[in-house]
Amino acid sequence: MDNFTHSLAGALLGRMGLKRLSPRAMPALIIAANLPDIDSFVARWFGVTGRTFHRGFTHGVGGLVVLPFLVVAIILLWERLRPSKEGRVKPAGLLLVCFAGTLSHPLLDLTNTYGVRLLEPLSNRWFYGDTLFIMDPWIWIALILGLELSWRAERLGRNWMRPAICVFGGVLGYIGLNTAISARAVAATRPLVARITQPRMIVAGEVPLIFWKRQMMWRGDKLAGTGQYDPIGGARLDAKVVPLGLDDPRFVRAQRTNPEVRDFLFWSRMPQVIHVDGRAYLSDQRFPALRRVTFMVPLDNR
Repeated sequence: MDNFTHSLAGALLGRMGLKRLSPRAMPALIIAANLPDIDSFVARWFGVTGRTFHRGFTHGVGGLVVLPFLVVAIILLWERLRPSKEGRVKPAGLLLVCFAGTLSHPLLDLTNTYGVRLLEPLSNRWFYGDTLFIMDPWIWIALILGLELSWRAERLGRNWMRPAICVFGGVLGYIGLNTAISARAVAATRPLVARITQPRMIVAGEVPLIFWKRQMMWRGDKLAGTGQYDPIGGARLDAKVVPLGLDDPRFVRAQRTNPEVRDFLFWSRMPQVIHVDGRAYLSDQRFPALRRVTFMVPLDNR
């Protein structure tokens, strides 16, 4: 998810009661909820691309072990430079807060089609939720509403945790609803694909703002295509069917000789060879709109 969502989620956890565990808990939660995305900035230090390194170690088991302590160190340094008026920081409470904030990040990222390597460094396996678009305005509205209602209740001397907890429950319900829609979309699309080829993978891609619709992507052994789904109209496939192109000699050769191709395949979930202006590129079906920016690797030497 986008960092605005992660920040709001960290703040909401604080308003649910975690901010009582220690002074500086609120900034700690917001920092911890965003810190896993540091992987995109440090990828070069490890000699890999940000695309491949992203959503790996810092989003997995390794990040849950390391990052909370890093956030605690940042907060303690901050406290030494500018002591809090709320009293002395409680290290144990602050560590628990940082763990909760860090954990919220991969759980949110898990909801979209990009994927997360939750078990890294123990395993490089990707996990995909196929549930929410990376920027969901409905999530923004809900989280902002929960924070505002909580702040207002606190100013009025009421139970300020209750509004945040209720909104948190509502967001979980929204994610559950979208999970069910995606599962139904895949089930409805499968028999349509089976008329063309044996379906090997069907992915329900999230549609921005119109959360009840899905952009369907499917592939067989050699063919691929797209479609749409909505709960009222059901599933339908687009007429255009294209070859995967994974038997292209240029791709076969590049797998052996081009480290950038191997790097891309480590990340890719739905690899496909496409042709643009007479050139062959390795791409991914999930992100057609972003191919020219990030998700295209040339397969020839021109």
